[in-house]
Amino acid sequence: QVQLVESGGGLVQPGGSLRLSCALSGSIFSIRSTGWYRQAPGKERELVAVITSIGITNYAGSVKGRFTISRDNAKNTVYLQMNSLKPEDTAVYYCTVVGGPNLSRFWGQGTQVTVSS
Repeated sequence: QVQLVESGGGLVQPGGSLRLSCALSGSIFSIRSTGWYRQAPGKERELVAVITSIGITNYAGSVKGRFTISRDNAKNTVYLQMNSLKPEDTAVYYCTVVGGPNLSRFWGQGTQVTVSS
């Protein structure tokens, strides 16, 4: 059973920073990629950032230059450093991993990020 547990969300003022963490537990063979999605109220879930098994990263245009995705393989943890936060970054952020023989996707439960003064 694969479990993803996010942490680090909260309330921050515009221009502030947060770091999200996603701890992976359980066994999953051959992880292809890990990443972060977000979903704001009334909107569809969208990709924020992804990092592949060989370290290639990709970002949504709206966060490029402000957010950084990284991972610590020894700790089975993926991070999302978010700087220069804007009110439009407010959303529930979900961690996700793709892997296994069938390239299954697994999701965390989400963590709320609210950017407001």
